[in-house]
Amino acid sequence: MRRVLAVLALLAPALLTLAGLARADEPVLRVGDQRGNARALMEAAGVLADLPYRLDWSEFPAAAPLLEALNAGAIDAGGVGDAPFTFAAAAGVPVKAFLAFRNRQDGLAILVAKDSPIRSVAELKGKSIATNRGSIGHQVVLAALEEAGLPASAVTLRFLPPADAKIALASGSVDAWATWEPYTSTAELTGLARVVRDGNGITPGLSFAVASDAALKTKRAQLADFGRRLVAARDWALKDPAPYAAVWSKLIGLPEAVPLRWFSRAQYRAVPIDEAVVADEQRNIDLYVRSGLIPQARAPKAEAILDRSFEPAAAAVR
Repeated sequence: MRRVLAVLALLAPALLTLAGLARADEPVLRVGDQRGNARALMEAAGVLADLPYRLDWSEFPAAAPLLEALNAGAIDAGGVGDAPFTFAAAAGVPVKAFLAFRNRQDGLAILVAKDSPIRSVAELKGKSIATNRGSIGHQVVLAALEEAGLPASAVTLRFLPPADAKIALASGSVDAWATWEPYTSTAELTGLARVVRDGNGITPGLSFAVASDAALKTKRAQLADFGRRLVAARDWALKDPAPYAAVWSKLIGLPEAVPLRWFSRAQYRAVPIDEAVVADEQRNIDLYVRSGLIPQARAPKAEAILDRSFEPAAAAVR
Protein backbone atom coordinates (compact mmCIF):
# COMPACT_ATOMS: atom_id res chain seq x y z
CA MET A 1 0.00 0.00 0.00
CA ARG A 2 2.88 2.35 0.83
CA ARG A 3 4.40 1.63 -2.57
CA VAL A 4 1.06 2.36 -4.32
CA LEU A 5 0.65 5.63 -2.44
CA ALA A 6 4.22 6.62 -3.30
CA VAL A 7 3.63 5.93 -7.01
CA LEU A 8 0.38 7.91 -6.93
CA ALA A 9 2.17 10.80 -5.25
CA LEU A 10 4.77 10.81 -8.02
CA LEU A 11 2.07 10.65 -10.71
CA ALA A 12 -0.24 13.26 -9.17
CA PRO A 13 1.34 16.34 -10.82
CA ALA A 14 1.18 14.68 -14.24
CA LEU A 15 -2.43 13.60 -13.70
CA LEU A 16 -3.42 17.10 -12.66
CA THR A 17 -1.68 18.52 -15.72
CA LEU A 18 -3.55 16.12 -17.99
CA ALA A 19 -6.88 16.99 -16.30
CA GLY A 20 -6.11 20.68 -16.76
CA LEU A 21 -5.37 20.13 -20.42
CA ALA A 22 -8.64 18.24 -20.82
CA ARG A 23 -10.55 21.09 -19.24
CA ALA A 24 -8.71 23.62 -21.38
CA ASP A 25 -9.69 21.69 -24.51
CA GLU A 26 -13.34 21.43 -23.46
CA PRO A 27 -15.62 23.58 -25.65
CA VAL A 28 -17.08 26.54 -23.75
CA LEU A 29 -20.18 28.54 -24.56
CA ARG A 30 -20.37 31.88 -22.71
CA VAL A 31 -23.97 33.01 -22.36
CA GLY A 32 -25.26 36.31 -21.04
CA ASP A 33 -28.49 36.28 -19.06
CA GLN A 34 -30.79 38.64 -17.20
CA ARG A 35 -31.74 37.51 -13.71
CA GLY A 36 -34.63 35.09 -13.64
CA ASN A 37 -34.56 34.55 -17.38
CA ALA A 38 -32.92 31.77 -19.43
CA ARG A 39 -30.77 30.19 -16.72
CA ALA A 40 -33.56 30.01 -14.14
CA LEU A 41 -35.98 28.75 -16.79
CA MET A 42 -33.63 26.07 -18.11
CA GLU A 43 -32.64 24.88 -14.65
CA ALA A 44 -36.30 24.70 -13.58
CA ALA A 45 -37.16 22.76 -16.76
CA GLY A 46 -34.28 20.33 -16.19
CA VAL A 47 -32.81 20.69 -19.68
CA LEU A 48 -29.18 21.36 -18.76
CA ALA A 49 -28.09 17.79 -17.95
CA ASP A 50 -25.31 16.08 -19.91
CA LEU A 51 -24.05 19.14 -21.75
CA PRO A 52 -21.37 18.23 -24.33
CA TYR A 53 -19.59 21.52 -23.53
CA ARG A 54 -19.10 23.83 -20.58
CA LEU A 55 -21.75 26.52 -20.16
CA ASP A 56 -20.46 29.72 -18.54
CA TRP A 57 -23.21 32.12 -17.45
CA SER A 58 -22.83 35.86 -16.95
CA GLU A 59 -25.66 37.89 -15.44
CA PHE A 60 -26.59 41.40 -16.56
CA PRO A 61 -29.19 43.88 -15.24
CA ALA A 62 -30.57 44.62 -18.71
CA ALA A 63 -30.14 43.93 -22.42
CA ALA A 64 -27.95 46.96 -23.17
CA PRO A 65 -24.97 45.92 -20.97
CA LEU A 66 -25.37 42.32 -22.17
CA LEU A 67 -25.00 43.49 -25.76
CA GLU A 68 -22.04 45.66 -24.79
CA ALA A 69 -20.35 42.57 -23.34
CA LEU A 70 -21.07 40.65 -26.53
CA ASN A 71 -19.58 43.50 -28.57
CA ALA A 72 -16.46 43.38 -26.39
CA GLY A 73 -16.09 39.62 -26.90
CA ALA A 74 -16.74 38.84 -23.23
CA ILE A 75 -19.70 36.53 -24.05
CA ASP A 76 -20.76 34.53 -27.08
CA ALA A 77 -24.54 34.72 -26.88
CA GLY A 78 -27.53 35.89 -24.86
CA GLY A 79 -31.23 36.67 -24.84
CA VAL A 80 -32.60 40.16 -25.60
CA GLY A 81 -35.74 41.92 -26.75
CA ASP A 82 -36.19 43.13 -30.30
CA ALA A 83 -35.73 46.83 -29.45
CA PRO A 84 -32.24 46.66 -27.86
CA PHE A 85 -31.18 44.10 -30.46
CA THR A 86 -32.18 46.49 -33.25
CA PHE A 87 -30.29 49.41 -31.71
CA ALA A 88 -27.19 47.26 -31.16
CA ALA A 89 -27.19 46.08 -34.77
CA ALA A 90 -27.63 49.66 -36.00
CA ALA A 91 -24.71 50.74 -33.81
CA GLY A 92 -22.45 48.23 -35.54
CA VAL A 93 -22.34 45.48 -32.91
CA PRO A 94 -21.41 42.24 -34.76
CA VAL A 95 -24.51 40.35 -33.65
CA LYS A 96 -27.23 38.26 -35.25
CA ALA A 97 -30.36 36.59 -33.90
CA PHE A 98 -30.44 32.81 -34.33
CA LEU A 99 -33.67 31.97 -32.44
CA ALA A 100 -36.92 33.91 -32.22
CA PHE A 101 -39.66 33.92 -29.60
CA ARG A 102 -43.03 35.62 -29.59
CA ASN A 103 -45.25 36.61 -26.70
CA ARG A 104 -48.41 38.57 -26.09
CA GLN A 105 -47.74 42.17 -25.16
CA ASP A 106 -50.08 42.71 -22.20
CA GLY A 107 -47.04 43.34 -20.00
CA LEU A 108 -45.42 45.88 -22.33
CA ALA A 109 -47.44 48.95 -21.48
CA ILE A 110 -47.80 52.65 -20.90
CA LEU A 111 -48.89 53.03 -17.29
CA VAL A 112 -50.47 55.96 -15.45
CA ALA A 113 -51.23 56.35 -11.76
CA LYS A 114 -54.44 54.60 -10.74
CA ASP A 115 -56.25 57.90 -10.07
CA SER A 116 -54.87 59.71 -13.16
CA PRO A 117 -57.45 61.41 -15.40
CA ILE A 118 -55.55 60.15 -18.49
CA ARG A 119 -57.55 57.44 -20.27
CA SER A 120 -56.09 57.36 -23.78
CA VAL A 121 -52.82 57.82 -25.66
CA ALA A 122 -54.23 60.99 -27.24
CA GLU A 123 -54.52 62.49 -23.74
CA LEU A 124 -50.77 62.01 -23.26
CA LYS A 125 -50.11 64.89 -25.65
CA GLY A 126 -47.95 67.44 -23.84
CA LYS A 127 -47.33 65.02 -20.96
CA SER A 128 -44.13 63.41 -19.67
CA ILE A 129 -43.37 59.69 -19.94
CA ALA A 130 -40.55 57.88 -18.16
CA THR A 131 -38.82 54.95 -19.87
CA ASN A 132 -35.39 53.57 -20.83
CA ARG A 133 -33.86 54.95 -24.01
CA GLY A 134 -33.81 52.30 -26.74
CA SER A 135 -35.85 49.85 -24.66
CA ILE A 136 -39.07 48.06 -25.54
CA GLY A 137 -40.73 50.68 -23.33
CA HIS A 138 -39.43 53.34 -25.69
CA GLN A 139 -40.68 51.20 -28.58
CA VAL A 140 -44.26 51.00 -27.29
CA VAL A 141 -44.40 54.79 -26.76
CA LEU A 142 -43.37 55.45 -30.37
CA ALA A 143 -45.78 52.85 -31.73
CA ALA A 144 -48.69 54.10 -29.59
CA LEU A 145 -48.11 57.71 -30.64
CA GLU A 146 -48.07 56.71 -34.31
CA GLU A 147 -51.31 54.78 -33.83
CA ALA A 148 -52.89 57.89 -32.26
CA GLY A 149 -51.65 60.08 -35.11
CA LEU A 150 -49.21 61.97 -32.91
CA PRO A 151 -45.53 62.72 -33.61
CA ALA A 152 -42.82 61.54 -31.23
CA SER A 153 -42.40 65.16 -30.16
CA ALA A 154 -45.95 65.22 -28.76
CA VAL A 155 -44.66 63.95 -25.41
CA THR A 156 -41.61 64.61 -23.27
CA LEU A 157 -39.60 61.47 -22.67
CA ARG A 158 -37.60 61.19 -19.46
CA PHE A 159 -35.05 58.43 -19.75
CA LEU A 160 -34.91 56.67 -16.39
CA PRO A 161 -34.19 53.11 -15.29
CA PRO A 162 -37.25 51.19 -14.04
CA ALA A 163 -36.67 51.74 -10.32
CA ASP A 164 -36.36 55.52 -10.77
CA ALA A 165 -39.26 55.62 -13.24
CA LYS A 166 -41.51 53.85 -10.73
CA ILE A 167 -40.67 56.45 -8.08
CA ALA A 168 -41.22 59.26 -10.57
CA LEU A 169 -44.70 57.98 -11.42
CA ALA A 170 -45.62 57.41 -7.78
CA SER A 171 -44.47 60.92 -6.81
CA GLY A 172 -46.23 62.57 -9.74
CA SER A 173 -43.06 63.96 -11.29
CA VAL A 174 -43.98 62.20 -14.55
CA ASP A 175 -47.43 61.59 -16.02
CA ALA A 176 -46.80 58.08 -17.31
CA TRP A 177 -44.31 55.23 -17.32
CA ALA A 178 -43.65 52.95 -20.32
CA THR A 179 -42.32 49.65 -19.03
CA TRP A 180 -42.34 45.87 -19.29
CA GLU A 181 -42.53 42.80 -17.09
CA PRO A 182 -42.25 42.18 -14.21
CA TYR A 183 -42.75 45.89 -13.53
CA THR A 184 -46.16 46.03 -15.20
CA SER A 185 -47.66 43.12 -13.28
CA THR A 186 -46.14 44.39 -10.04
CA ALA A 187 -47.57 47.89 -10.55
CA GLU A 188 -51.01 46.50 -11.40
CA LEU A 189 -51.17 43.99 -8.54
CA THR A 190 -50.04 46.54 -5.95
CA GLY A 191 -52.51 49.14 -7.20
CA LEU A 192 -49.79 51.63 -8.16
CA ALA A 193 -50.86 52.02 -11.78
CA ARG A 194 -53.19 51.03 -14.58
CA VAL A 195 -52.58 50.47 -18.29
CA VAL A 196 -53.45 53.16 -20.84
CA ARG A 197 -52.14 51.19 -23.83
CA ASP A 198 -50.36 47.86 -24.03
CA GLY A 199 -48.24 46.62 -26.89
CA ASN A 200 -50.73 44.19 -28.41
CA GLY A 201 -51.38 45.03 -32.05
CA ILE A 202 -48.74 47.77 -32.28
CA THR A 203 -45.53 45.92 -31.37
CA PRO A 204 -44.57 42.45 -32.62
CA GLY A 205 -43.78 40.81 -29.27
CA LEU A 206 -40.45 39.47 -30.47
CA SER A 207 -37.40 38.50 -28.47
CA PHE A 208 -34.29 36.74 -29.68
CA ALA A 209 -31.44 34.48 -28.75
CA VAL A 210 -28.49 36.31 -30.28
CA ALA A 211 -24.84 35.49 -30.85
CA SER A 212 -21.74 37.28 -32.02
CA ASP A 213 -20.60 36.80 -35.59
CA ALA A 214 -17.48 35.09 -34.23
CA ALA A 215 -19.49 32.56 -32.19
CA LEU A 216 -21.79 31.84 -35.12
CA LYS A 217 -18.70 30.81 -37.10
CA THR A 218 -16.77 28.89 -34.45
CA LYS A 219 -19.39 27.60 -31.98
CA ARG A 220 -22.30 26.58 -34.18
CA ALA A 221 -22.65 23.13 -32.63
CA GLN A 222 -22.80 24.56 -29.10
CA LEU A 223 -25.26 27.29 -30.13
CA ALA A 224 -27.51 24.75 -31.87
CA ASP A 225 -27.52 22.49 -28.81
CA PHE A 226 -28.16 25.42 -26.45
CA GLY A 227 -30.97 26.60 -28.73
CA ARG A 228 -32.66 23.18 -28.68
CA ARG A 229 -32.55 23.12 -24.90
CA LEU A 230 -33.85 26.68 -24.58
CA VAL A 231 -36.76 25.95 -26.92
CA ALA A 232 -37.59 22.82 -24.91
CA ALA A 233 -37.58 24.87 -21.70
CA ARG A 234 -39.88 27.50 -23.23
CA ASP A 235 -42.27 24.75 -24.35
CA TRP A 236 -42.24 23.29 -20.82
CA ALA A 237 -43.13 26.64 -19.26
CA LEU A 238 -45.80 27.35 -21.88
CA LYS A 239 -47.70 24.17 -20.98
CA ASP A 240 -47.82 25.05 -17.29
CA PRO A 241 -46.30 28.37 -16.11
CA ALA A 242 -46.83 27.66 -12.40
CA PRO A 243 -43.60 25.67 -11.71
CA TYR A 244 -41.42 28.29 -13.40
CA ALA A 245 -43.32 31.06 -11.61
CA ALA A 246 -42.55 29.36 -8.28
CA VAL A 247 -38.82 29.13 -9.08
CA TRP A 248 -38.73 32.71 -10.38
CA SER A 249 -40.51 34.04 -7.29
CA LYS A 250 -37.97 32.47 -4.93
CA LEU A 251 -35.04 33.69 -7.00
CA ILE A 252 -36.22 37.29 -7.42
CA GLY A 253 -38.07 37.73 -4.14
CA LEU A 254 -41.37 38.98 -5.56
CA PRO A 255 -44.76 37.41 -4.77
CA GLU A 256 -45.55 34.37 -6.90
CA ALA A 257 -48.66 36.16 -8.21
CA VAL A 258 -46.39 38.52 -10.19
CA PRO A 259 -44.61 35.94 -12.40
CA LEU A 260 -47.73 33.80 -12.64
CA ARG A 261 -49.70 36.75 -14.04
CA TRP A 262 -46.80 37.62 -16.35
CA PHE A 263 -46.09 34.13 -17.72
CA SER A 264 -49.75 33.13 -18.02
CA ARG A 265 -50.70 36.04 -20.23
CA ALA A 266 -47.39 36.41 -22.11
CA GLN A 267 -47.47 32.85 -23.53
CA TYR A 268 -43.82 32.87 -24.61
CA ARG A 269 -43.25 30.48 -27.49
CA ALA A 270 -40.46 29.69 -29.92
CA VAL A 271 -41.17 30.47 -33.57
CA PRO A 272 -39.15 29.93 -36.75
CA ILE A 273 -37.30 32.94 -38.14
CA ASP A 274 -39.67 33.05 -41.09
CA GLU A 275 -40.88 35.79 -43.42
CA ALA A 276 -43.27 37.09 -40.76
CA VAL A 277 -40.44 37.53 -38.24
CA VAL A 278 -38.23 39.19 -40.85
CA ALA A 279 -41.07 41.57 -41.78
CA ASP A 280 -41.80 42.45 -38.15
CA GLU A 281 -38.14 43.13 -37.42
CA GLN A 282 -37.95 45.33 -40.51
CA ARG A 283 -40.98 47.26 -39.20
CA ASN A 284 -39.09 47.80 -35.94
CA ILE A 285 -36.13 49.20 -37.85
CA ASP A 286 -38.38 51.43 -39.96
CA LEU A 287 -40.17 52.75 -36.85
CA TYR A 288 -36.87 53.89 -35.33
CA VAL A 289 -35.77 55.47 -38.60
CA ARG A 290 -39.04 57.41 -38.86
CA SER A 291 -38.63 58.53 -35.25
CA GLY A 292 -35.09 59.74 -35.91
CA LEU A 293 -33.54 57.32 -33.41
CA ILE A 294 -31.62 55.41 -36.08
CA PRO A 295 -30.15 57.36 -39.01
CA GLN A 296 -31.23 55.97 -42.36
CA ALA A 297 -27.59 55.52 -43.37
CA ARG A 298 -26.97 53.21 -40.39
CA ALA A 299 -30.23 51.27 -40.52
CA PRO A 300 -29.59 47.54 -41.03
CA LYS A 301 -31.77 45.29 -43.15
CA ALA A 302 -33.67 42.75 -41.06
CA GLU A 303 -32.68 39.88 -43.35
CA ALA A 304 -29.01 40.66 -42.75
CA ILE A 305 -29.20 40.45 -38.94
CA LEU A 306 -31.38 37.33 -38.64
CA ASP A 307 -29.62 33.98 -39.05
CA ARG A 308 -32.19 31.54 -40.41
CA SER A 309 -29.86 28.54 -40.59
CA PHE A 310 -30.78 27.36 -37.07
CA GLU A 311 -34.48 26.86 -37.83
CA PRO A 312 -34.37 23.09 -38.29
CA ALA A 313 -32.65 22.64 -34.93
CA ALA A 314 -35.30 24.71 -33.18
CA ALA A 315 -38.18 23.05 -35.01
CA ALA A 316 -36.90 19.58 -34.09
CA VAL A 317 -37.69 20.22 -30.43
CA ARG A 318 -41.18 21.54 -31.05
